[in-house]
Amino acid sequence: MNTSTPAKRRYRGTGVEERKAERRQLLIDAATEVYGRNGYRHSGVKQVCDAAGLTQRYFYESFSHSDELLIACYEQAARRLREENANAAQAAGSSPSARSKAMLRAYFQTLKEQPLIARLLLIEIRGISPAVDRAIDEALKKTSEDMAKMFAGSAKQADLDDELLLAGILGGVIHIALHWMATGYHAPVEQVVATAFKLSGSLLEG
Repeated sequence: MNTSTPAKRRYRGTGVEERKAERRQLLIDAATEVYGRNGYRHSGVKQVCDAAGLTQRYFYESFSHSDELLIACYEQAARRLREENANAAQAAGSSPSARSKAMLRAYFQTLKEQPLIARLLLIEIRGISPAVDRAIDEALKKTSEDMAKMFAGSAKQADLDDELLLAGILGGVIHIALHWMATGYHAPVEQVVATAFKLSGSLLEG
């Protein structure tokens, strides 16, 4: 009898943590949609909790304030987008040019197919708080590292080590995306990819 008690306690503990993690994920998924649809500044804790089907006490079980939830939403969306981009680049083969175009195509296609994610990643996020800005900077740094890895062996090492150059190229791609979004995704994806490739492809020159 005594030997079974610790096992039951561990099982109960695991169950409690799993349910807490599930509620946290529900809040992140709901907030991603609410923030993407209404804007972070026009969305409150109650709206997010209502969308998640949870009471507000569960919000404070996982987050101390809304900025923490926004960061969690942003980091999840940015991570998934990076993974999709990397998978597309890997599937494109060994050519740096083909990998670059595949990554850009995956990026812009996701923005078009998931406009709420696009708004969360590119419009609603900057300037909320120093902590949020740090999360953005970290995500952009990882994306720049992805870019450098993609061109490794085909571009000058000095260019790949040039943080300003990588930041400029990535910033240019983001501004192309913002302009494209502002026009209601009017231009075809392939046209946008071709335009953005003129920037990222500069690493292949020389």
